[in-house]
Amino acid sequence: MKHGLVMQGGAMRGLFTAGVIDVLMENNIVFDAAVGVSAGAAFGCNYKSRQIRRAIRYNTRFCRDKRYCSAWSLIRTGDMFGAEFCYHTLPEKLDIFDKDAFNASPMDFWVVCTDITTGKAIYHKCGDICYDELEWIRASASLPLAARVVEVGGHRMLDGGIADVLPLRFMESRGCERNVVILTQPRDYVKQPTSMMKLIKVRYRKYPELIKAIGNYHKLYNSETKYIFNAEKEGRAFVIAPTEKLPVGHIEHDPDIMREAYRIGRRVANENLESLQSFLAEK
Repeated sequence: MKHGLVMQGGAMRGLFTAGVIDVLMENNIVFDAAVGVSAGAAFGCNYKSRQIRRAIRYNTRFCRDKRYCSAWSLIRTGDMFGAEFCYHTLPEKLDIFDKDAFNASPMDFWVVCTDITTGKAIYHKCGDICYDELEWIRASASLPLAARVVEVGGHRMLDGGIADVLPLRFMESRGCERNVVILTQPRDYVKQPTSMMKLIKVRYRKYPELIKAIGNYHKLYNSETKYIFNAEKEGRAFVIAPTEKLPVGHIEHDPDIMREAYRIGRRVANENLESLQSFLAEK
């Protein structure tokens, strides 16, 4: 029986996920495949490289660096989270991403991006880490209005969550019969329509399918969480979620708040650890 891991995005709420997956790695829990969306891709790739605490380490180290995340970066480069700094300088020079360990791991690692022409999800299986593979991860985490469109693999893309925010169905289609799903919102969270549609329509006026997808995002989110909770009831999924709203938002420059979101993830993971191990052990 194949086991899969699904990691939701949420920008800095992804530090909750970082805390969860560090506990799972510390307890030698392995998966056949994992899929990350947005921050779930950017932080979740550390699962395949087995780099415990890397995500919380570099986020707290660089959270006040204007090259990492700032209005200065947005104005200067077009990206709130500096593209070259975050996805190339940092992992290649400042907090080294273990490419050899990632490439050697037998776990498949997928990222979800949104094609801005079709408004549909693109699922990319990361191969040996190189510049383009890091660009796929960047594309998955490129928030509308806060990032430039990423061009790689013949596609023009933005945040994967627009088209498939919680890709449990995708993992099931890959043959993963039991999946662990990490949410970054509480179980009772209901997504509301975005308040930014006027700006979205102006900024992306040449991409009507993208505008449509963003306009329907709240419906997609609520539909996919319903599917996940039904899968949980049927014993096909194990859901890990914060018990209440996390203290961190999309953007955060306070390392103490980042550490708190991470600690919450670790606590929730430890509280669920025994049940999770039983779930994965069932035949």
